[in-house]
Amino acid sequence: MTLEEQISAAEAVLFASGEPVRIDALLQALEIAPEEFEPVLRGLALRYGEGRGVRLMRYEESLQLCTRPQYREILEKVLQPVRKQTLTQAALETLAVVAYRQPITRMEVEQIRGVQCDRAMATLVHWGLIEERGRRETVGRPILYGTTEKFLQHFALSSLEELPKLMPVETQGDDLIDFGGV
Repeated sequence: MTLEEQISAAEAVLFASGEPVRIDALLQALEIAPEEFEPVLRGLALRYGEGRGVRLMRYEESLQLCTRPQYREILEKVLQPVRKQTLTQAALETLAVVAYRQPITRMEVEQIRGVQCDRAMATLVHWGLIEERGRRETVGRPILYGTTEKFLQHFALSSLEELPKLMPVETQGDDLIDFGGV
């Protein structure tokens, strides 16, 4: 298979999938070694550069073809989504704590937020935005949670390093909220 055929084949897989496709699955399908994939990736990136309605997104070890955010309103007009899923304020706050402090237990999230968050955590797991990442080696072996590739996809992030940096929030007077190293 020529390089152009490899690029086209990878493009076809990404287009047909609609979901992120693991790079190792593409390597296997194209029957190429990891070091041979860089020219394919560059070719895809060139095809989906600026000025196109579709862009190539990389999420850690996966790739996906996505529409550009500036066309969201047009897409919504045409596709008329039946129901938008929105996260509650509690779920968003919980998700932010998990994203910045992962891996983290539910109890640690509750300590930071100051309220119970079992329902918010269950919702985030159900929607695939967070997942179990193992267990803490302590009494009771509580579940550790972290964000998923779907989280990155939902917020159009390539990696967690793209999360905005946290700044201390001023409270009444000159006191600052202690984020505990967040």
